[in-house]
Amino acid sequence: MADGTTERTGEPPPSYVFPTFGPELFEALRQAHPERIVLQVPAGLVRNAHDLAAQLREETGARVTVAARACFGACDFPSRDEAPKSDVAVVLGHSPIPNVRVVRATYFVEMREASGDPEALAATIGRAALPARLGLVASVQHLDLVGPLTAALERGGHSVRVGRGDRRLAYPAQALGCNYTGAEAIAGEVDAFLFVGTGQFHPIGLALAVDRPVWSIDPLQGELAPPIDRATLVGRRQLAVAAARDARRWGILVSSFAGQNRMPTALALQERAVARGRDAEILVFDRLDPKDLEGRALDAYVNTACPRIALDDGGLFARPMLTPPEFLMALGELPLAPYRFDTYH
Repeated sequence: MADGTTERTGEPPPSYVFPTFGPELFEALRQAHPERIVLQVPAGLVRNAHDLAAQLREETGARVTVAARACFGACDFPSRDEAPKSDVAVVLGHSPIPNVRVVRATYFVEMREASGDPEALAATIGRAALPARLGLVASVQHLDLVGPLTAALERGGHSVRVGRGDRRLAYPAQALGCNYTGAEAIAGEVDAFLFVGTGQFHPIGLALAVDRPVWSIDPLQGELAPPIDRATLVGRRQLAVAAARDARRWGILVSSFAGQNRMPTALALQERAVARGRDAEILVFDRLDPKDLEGRALDAYVNTACPRIALDDGGLFARPMLTPPEFLMALGELPLAPYRFDTYH
């Protein structure tokens, strides 16, 4: 099945990576002499966005605008249409996705977090008696902790592995909500995975992607969360597949975001639907609102954009919302088990 973004010709605009929002970034921007900067921040920094924009203006002398829509990751940086007069983008909280071409010179500020005591974290993990063979996965903000934590865990008797993912991941041990190929690469060598970071977004995706127990530890609070209940997660997805098996008219959703557009995949799925005697219409969107799908003469949907739309928000839609592998399960072309995560390459 085809996958990936549309091929383009010509030299791509450059990308630059900075660990923090600070002097190194400001100096690089001053040297670039931008006239207008568009600043994009994740949800956790929205309260600080206007202070950060003011600091950019003061440090660079450029005009700064703030991208107001929700930011889901480095896959949906501001488009040309959203900020047509900005010659530079500053994207906070994300690393570049190596196989996604940016539309203007883009400065990725990963907001690396130096906090976290690896010895204390390893002691907490040791007291919880996690399996001896562990795979480590982390969000980009906490990747600097992976090395010290690995050493501390190994001194405590654990065997620790870190995997390198495919062309969509910039670093070993890194996780994206759509891609856990670094973990998948070492799943056969570990008994469990430990996610290093905050929140449940990445651990839930990791649990769906690998058939191993998944724990997560918050390096800032030093708290180890209970393991993810993978069986329940997978069971819910299998029920969604079962609910769509009799669907005759399908909507195939395609995102216009540069880092989420999988039109080749959508066309391949449309062919599979037709071959199985189903109708399938391709619908293109940027940010998807459940209201956008109301009143349509369709029985179910398959989402080729970020897989988390179906996995995390599927209950918001009035009709079943499946991922591409789940769609093939509904058509009878893939078995329900083992469950297959929609890894976005």
